[in-house]
Amino acid sequence: MYFCYNVVMEKIYALVDCDSFFVSCEQTVNPDLKNKPVCVLSNRDGCVIARSREAKRMGIRMGLPYFMARQDFPNAIYVSGHHDLYGEISRKVMNLLREYSPTVEVYSVDEAFIDLTGLERLYRRNSIDIAKFIRQEIKERIDIPVSIGLGATKSQAKLASDKAKNELDGVYYIGQGNLMEELRHTPVQEIWGIGRRLTLKMQKNGILNAYELVQKSDKFLDNLVGIRALEMKHELLGEIVSPVTNEVKPPKSIQKTSALAKFTSDKDYLKNSINYHIHRACAKLRKLDGKTLEIGVLLRTKDFRVFVEKETLNKALDFELEISQIVFRLFDKIYNPDIVYRSTGVFFDKIVYNDASQMFLFSDDTDERKARLSRCFDRLEARFGKDIVQTGFVKKDV
Repeated sequence: MYFCYNVVMEKIYALVDCDSFFVSCEQTVNPDLKNKPVCVLSNRDGCVIARSREAKRMGIRMGLPYFMARQDFPNAIYVSGHHDLYGEISRKVMNLLREYSPTVEVYSVDEAFIDLTGLERLYRRNSIDIAKFIRQEIKERIDIPVSIGLGATKSQAKLASDKAKNELDGVYYIGQGNLMEELRHTPVQEIWGIGRRLTLKMQKNGILNAYELVQKSDKFLDNLVGIRALEMKHELLGEIVSPVTNEVKPPKSIQKTSALAKFTSDKDYLKNSINYHIHRACAKLRKLDGKTLEIGVLLRTKDFRVFVEKETLNKALDFELEISQIVFRLFDKIYNPDIVYRSTGVFFDKIVYNDASQMFLFSDDTDERKARLSRCFDRLEARFGKDIVQTGFVKKDV
């Protein structure tokens, strides 16, 4: 069944998207990097995770392994990621947005929706000019360039923000006057929330762009995809399905993946990489006061095939020394010494929060000892920095 919120007045939502955020952060603290082909690398310098405009023009791909990028593009500048820095600058950007709107929804580290409805009288300027002013303030006060898209829904604002990246003033508005024309020029794969598999499914059924999507009946889309497609259609048409809200929703899953520093089939090397992901995922899980009821491991091969194994648990966990035993058992099921791998990862699904995990009648004080040890890990990292604690399987340096 499809639900739509009724609103008294048309909403004006904006999506503020920091441009090449990780690179912009590095350029803020090191201005010598500005206007140069800069790439930020993932944990342990595995692959490229952010590129400046100049690096993009050189043809450097997102996700390109560092050793390949260094060989093919030796004139680019490669910088190890500093995620604590990115988190701090992100908080500054989000706090500045809250100065101009009472309703700010942080979507990711570099994106936020803001509700500009009713603010035109307060600021004595229209919504487009408000967006331009906010963009200028972020640049002048934090030195981070942003693109801002405006629309009546989140989906319209997201689509507009993509268009804004090609505008000189970095702001773009989609309204009723230009909506259908914009939808005609938006390929289906560029619609917010549509991935590769859904793109292929849409295209096989004659939906090649956003305009063709919204022209389909609700019944057709429901039968083809389900409620996700209905929500996309009505949001694109300007009907609010998901309002901008200050409410912070905890994630339903956590995934930690990265490309390896080199292609390899070395089992110890792969297990060390996976162990690092386990530790970081568990640290995030505990920070959110959550536990997981489903654990998985993935291996991506040199030719981009993906092998996944997962297991549903009887008891929710957050302790890496327990979780690693399960993950490595799953790893052994999919590992093949004759295959060369390019990346590894772990994921936690079915996360429960606030001690909502199942209690056991015959449990002892073991769980409390594990909890105390986990808190000790977290306090050490809070005081001395990430990765100060090394746990589990370590035979070779990764």
